[in-house]
Amino acid sequence: MEPRMNLMTNELGAKIGKRFYNVSLAIEQSSLPKATQDLVMLRASQINGCGWCVDVHTKEAAAAGEAAVRLNLVAAWRESTVFTEAEQAALALAEEGTRLADAHHGVSDETWAQVRKHYDDDQIAALVYLVAMINAANRLGVIVRTKGGSYEPGMFAGLSS
Repeated sequence: MEPRMNLMTNELGAKIGKRFYNVSLAIEQSSLPKATQDLVMLRASQINGCGWCVDVHTKEAAAAGEAAVRLNLVAAWRESTVFTEAEQAALALAEEGTRLADAHHGVSDETWAQVRKHYDDDQIAALVYLVAMINAANRLGVIVRTKGGSYEPGMFAGLSS
């Protein structure tokens, strides 16, 4: 399947994309650890089947120094020993917040309690917005069939304004 459209070459798409990126930049600049952000974005993108987003978040995390074993085990994080309790709480929130259409009942009280145990209010706000934004980005990529494989780390540097 070929990509349907490049939203960034469309005038309106690019205008909206810049604003979308600026929201993501605010999340990135929060006190939520960058490694946690990368893991959450990668996991949601895997669940949603967005090849472009999996490509972006895997390569950005690797460029930031994330270990290959952790990136390779994100899809099986519950069956792995390489993630902290805090990261596991964030990954659980990402999964439960992503699987809303799978007859899931949203984020469980147990998961929320684990998130509250490991993160402060600002970090939780960033995490909640992060899950919402990556799910939106995944949907954009899947709808227009943006393919993974061509992303180079840092490609979007300087996009904001």
